[in-house]
Amino acid sequence: MAIEGQTAHHLVQAVTLLAAAVVAVPLFRRLGLGSVLGYLCAGLLIGPFGIGIFSDSQSVLHIADLGVVMFLFVIGLEMRPAHLWNLRRAIFGLGTLQIAVCTALLTAAAWLLGWPPAAAFIGACGFVLTSTAIVMQLLGERGDINLPRGQRIVAILLFEDLLIVPLLALVAFMSPELSHSEQPAWQGVLIAIGSLAALVAAGLWLLNPMFRVLAQAKAREVMTAAALLVVLGSALLMQWGGLSMAMGAFLAGVLLSGSTFRHQIEADIEPFRGILLGLFFLGVGMALDLPVVAAAWPTVLAGVLVFMAAKAAGIYAVARLTRASAADALDRAVLMAQGGEFAFVLFAAALSARVIDAQTAANLTAIVVLSMAFTPLAVIAVRRLAPRPKPALEGIEAASGLTGTVLIIGFGRFGQVACQSLLARGVEVSIIDNDTGMIEAAAGFGFKVYYGDGTRLDVLHASGAATAQAILVCTDKPEDTLRAAELVHHEFPQAKLLVRAFDRGHALKLVELDVDYQIRETLESALLFGEAALRALDVPADEAADITEDVRRKDIERFELQCANGDMKAGRNLMRGNIVKPQPLTKPRQEGQVIGMPAAVDGAATGGQPATPSP
Repeated sequence: MAIEGQTAHHLVQAVTLLAAAVVAVPLFRRLGLGSVLGYLCAGLLIGPFGIGIFSDSQSVLHIADLGVVMFLFVIGLEMRPAHLWNLRRAIFGLGTLQIAVCTALLTAAAWLLGWPPAAAFIGACGFVLTSTAIVMQLLGERGDINLPRGQRIVAILLFEDLLIVPLLALVAFMSPELSHSEQPAWQGVLIAIGSLAALVAAGLWLLNPMFRVLAQAKAREVMTAAALLVVLGSALLMQWGGLSMAMGAFLAGVLLSGSTFRHQIEADIEPFRGILLGLFFLGVGMALDLPVVAAAWPTVLAGVLVFMAAKAAGIYAVARLTRASAADALDRAVLMAQGGEFAFVLFAAALSARVIDAQTAANLTAIVVLSMAFTPLAVIAVRRLAPRPKPALEGIEAASGLTGTVLIIGFGRFGQVACQSLLARGVEVSIIDNDTGMIEAAAGFGFKVYYGDGTRLDVLHASGAATAQAILVCTDKPEDTLRAAELVHHEFPQAKLLVRAFDRGHALKLVELDVDYQIRETLESALLFGEAALRALDVPADEAADITEDVRRKDIERFELQCANGDMKAGRNLMRGNIVKPQPLTKPRQEGQVIGMPAAVDGAATGGQPATPSP
């Protein structure tokens, strides 16, 4: 009975973890607060200092660390060795400079707060190690991991992972109980180097042959097991060598980045990575010791604010010194201003070595956990309050005094194709866009695109809208398109106004605006695509063309009815649906149809209701 009761208790805990994630994360994301903060708050609620469903947060964190390990493995799969070699300056140069500056600032800040020198230094060394899990999650949600600014942050995080070994050795040297019988530091270094060499050798000569044999066996579950074996085995090997488990998994991913099995391995790991990483954030939330915070709240609160401010200042200064833009420097400073999960390891080692006392270790741990919780809020606050950076216009000419016969507003995929017929006829075309990256890229293909926002009247005047015979609005965003079309329609009536519509509803709004011509951006391409599909099914070319023309005619008729009635559902009987409808038994059966069995109904002929509206 005791065993059954223990099993039931573990099941309750598992269900609680899943329920906390399922409820908190969507809620916090809906509120615009991000998933990380949702996990942290849920962990605090169900943890030992909340309603108490979990009494030991460290046991959860030990398992959840595997989420960070798998996250780094997936990142490693995206980085080939050549790419990693290109980041060597960012890893060792930028990483070293940032760590040195931030450690000095944090040590001084802790000392000014009244902490003893040893505790101030250990607190600084722990806080300087950024949370890889939180930063990578936030970068992933924004889609910035593979961008240059994201790659620099990843490089710094990798360098910080390497630092845990020398920092632990430094703690051992600082111990007042250090004796000559302890393992010499050089032995630890040799063991770490040996572990790295063993992992690299296995990656170069064992992993690909192993996956090739398993793939030939055609056992999907064994491939999944092998992927987990590689991740956990590499992490364990690095841990035995005194290195970071996450670093081991990352190196394993890099070694497999050129493998033909890379995508299969990533697909197998992804579900485990997401669940365990969420579990890690839940564990961090559980680890926040509210009694410690309440008992020493002035010290803890001052530590959080001063440490985050000092670290952010150091990161910003280093970023600007290395020629990062002000916006990128601020973004990096806010993202990396918190402490990380490796700080817990360092503080525990310092406590065991009696470099710091138990109260100091508890305060430092609370400071790190709170900084991790504050980071998503700080990111949101900066994003909403900081002024939008002005685009760099070096080498880019702003619109002024343009006199083209045709003005094109927006030069994305649609505008680039639309301009070709005009240029082929020798028409003088002026082009404006507000995406500096696109403008620079277009110049490499022989296009002169001027910088300008087509939703501003002064820019339209500077772009020659007053003398243009036709103005083509080809912008990507529907709201920008409507704004530009309204301005052109009211201010420049001499020009024919042709507008790219996003969808049917957008097209209806443009018709109400009385533009001269509008077309949905996917309409003709989708019609041609459907015709090609018919021909791929061996339908004769003439018949396929007639069917496509009939679909086009009915779509136009339906659109006219919608314009006349102001109702998106008007003309829905003109659509062909794929809903299967039973035929009444009293109807005469068609040739080849079994009485009572369903038959497909053509919505155009019978008035059947389509499942979804037409695009």
